[in-house]
Amino acid sequence: MSEKPQRQAMRLIRHSRALVTSLSQGAQRLGSHTAARLKARRGTQATPRHHQAPPRVQWTPPTRTPSSSRRVLNGTTRKPLVPRWLAQAGVGSWAIIGVIIVISAVVFAIAQATPVFVAIFIALLLTAILNPLTNFLSRWLNRWLAVFASLLAFIGTFVALMTLVITSIAGQWPNLLVEVENGLVKVSDLVSHLKLPFQIPINDLTHLNETLMNQGKQFLASNWSGLLSETVANVSSAAVVASVLVLSFFITIFFLHSGSQMWAWFVALLPYHRRAVTNRAAQAGWATFSGYARGTMLVAGTDGLFAAIFLQILGVPVAPALGILVFIGAFIPLIGAPTAMILAMIVALAAKGIVTAAIVGLGIALIGQIEGHILQPLIMGHQVSLHPVVVGIGVMVGTFTAGLLGAIIAIPIISVIWSIFSELYVPRERA
Repeated sequence: MSEKPQRQAMRLIRHSRALVTSLSQGAQRLGSHTAARLKARRGTQATPRHHQAPPRVQWTPPTRTPSSSRRVLNGTTRKPLVPRWLAQAGVGSWAIIGVIIVISAVVFAIAQATPVFVAIFIALLLTAILNPLTNFLSRWLNRWLAVFASLLAFIGTFVALMTLVITSIAGQWPNLLVEVENGLVKVSDLVSHLKLPFQIPINDLTHLNETLMNQGKQFLASNWSGLLSETVANVSSAAVVASVLVLSFFITIFFLHSGSQMWAWFVALLPYHRRAVTNRAAQAGWATFSGYARGTMLVAGTDGLFAAIFLQILGVPVAPALGILVFIGAFIPLIGAPTAMILAMIVALAAKGIVTAAIVGLGIALIGQIEGHILQPLIMGHQVSLHPVVVGIGVMVGTFTAGLLGAIIAIPIISVIWSIFSELYVPRERA
């Protein structure tokens, strides 16, 4: 009985030794295999790999298919639904409609806030005129002091001119009324001596004058309440004008002081690829606008000075006021100068007779020719080179749209738009 357990124990020991031996051999084979793999991997990392360059593929531009060709889809040919020219015309029409919608939205927004737009336009005009003076004074003064000195010089000049005009009108107004009546008598005598089919007796003119005066008194007596409300409305309009002037001067101060920094900040907000194009277009537009403003101011001032001196030499009443009128008329192309000339001729006719009126007309027309052929090319150059047809259409559209203000601002706006377009437009053969 004792031999059987002993045999079993010996068998168990042999099996255990065989199991340990097989496990150790398997571990040795696994370790050697793992070491060989690690060695092979290290060898591949140590030696650099030589990558072959990908084959170069030469790009060929796609060829345009003619409009008469048919599209091939799954082996079958399909004819285009619309001709190519019609598709291009449709895309262009939608683009034009989009541009018109944007322009209409801008015009509508400006119409809703016209006083603000007018204030900004006046501020830009004053900035263009006073910026050279401000830059000149800033060489010796602080920038803020240079800005306020320029504004005070402008305001002082404007007040001095208005004082001269008001003084001349107030001092010569009674004499002017008498001379107008004498002028009417001269016109009546001239018509009677010409033996025309119709006559204008002076008694009829006097009676007509008295009738008009009586009708005016009756109108005032019967419509005083309506006139009072109109006066109140005019007072509110005067308040709006004062607000516009204050806002324009406030904006001008900051435009003169830090206009370039404000523009640089705005350009920095744009996408990077749009900054250079936007800045180039804006610089071209501003150069045109500032050149137009300064050139027109110099030309108008020269015209007004020559007209005032010429009328003063002829002895025409209120010559300084008529010179200021010529100055203002120079800002309105095509119609400003003729209107000022007609008014000056009427005053000269009433005061000095028909010969002096004709001399005044010829003299102001000569001043206009000097302006058009000498002053404008010399001062303004080619900064505003618009065809007369464009100028005429622009002035008429501006007048019908916004009255006198539209007639004044139409040409500078068109000039700025054209300069921006010329700067950004690239001809097809250069593209």
